[in-house]
Amino acid sequence: MLQAPTLSEKKRSINDMNGTGVLLRIFKDYLFQTAVIVGSITVFVPLLLILGYIVRNGIAAVDWQFLTGPPRPIGEPGGGIANAIIGSAMLIVIASIIAVPIGIATGIYLSENRSSRAAVIVRMCIDILQGIPSIVVGIIAYAWIVVSSGTFSALSGGVALAFIMLPVIIRATEETMNMIPDTIREASLALGVSYTRTVLKVLVPAGVSGILTGILLSIARIAGETAPLLFTSFGNPYMSTDIFKPVDSLPHIIFNYAISPYPEWHTKAWGAALVLIVFVLGLNISAKILTRRWTVRF
Repeated sequence: MLQAPTLSEKKRSINDMNGTGVLLRIFKDYLFQTAVIVGSITVFVPLLLILGYIVRNGIAAVDWQFLTGPPRPIGEPGGGIANAIIGSAMLIVIASIIAVPIGIATGIYLSENRSSRAAVIVRMCIDILQGIPSIVVGIIAYAWIVVSSGTFSALSGGVALAFIMLPVIIRATEETMNMIPDTIREASLALGVSYTRTVLKVLVPAGVSGILTGILLSIARIAGETAPLLFTSFGNPYMSTDIFKPVDSLPHIIFNYAISPYPEWHTKAWGAALVLIVFVLGLNISAKILTRRWTVRF
């Protein structure tokens, strides 16, 4: 005859089951940690290989003369990319002058009017703008500015890049303003400060690190764009600081040197790519530092 298990046997069975459950949870935990580590390595290793390959091929071309000298004709040794560096700086400054005020103002409006019908429409337009290919943005800038003015120019290139910057700045500003505690706004209004001064003198300074992070990320986003510049700034083998004339840029000079049949120009393309990568990495690292400080603050 079968006998019912005793109390001690029941306790032993429960303990065995609990022990098995604990071991199973520990195994799942280690399995998940291993998957996270493998995924991180899978992402990090290709990036490290790409950076190492660019550094190995480009470091030999980078020196002071390369950074400060103008390009030289085919067959002459030496030459630099100073015209492309100045051109890229001009394009970034023009794009920032256009996009930063508009982007910050739009982000503040979306944060302060989160549920309004206009805010919903604006957010939808931002999503659409963010999804437009950069080459299409270049064609639009070409049709609007280059065709009407009759010449390629740094101004048209800056306008095209400003369209690409806008969604990044708007999103960063809106998210930053949304994360500022409502008690800060309420305290300012309770002291009799007007709504406009509360936004400009209290809320914006409180979120300045997050806004600057969005600006830096947007600059990093446009720093490597080539397609819009083919239709707008076009490129210029000479040094030019006139915003109404064609200018060269780092992505464009990399493209021209890379497709050329001259080995010396290939080396210069790798050197220009290294300079561009260092610039973009510097912007991203700065953005991460600002984000961390802002997060700790709030």
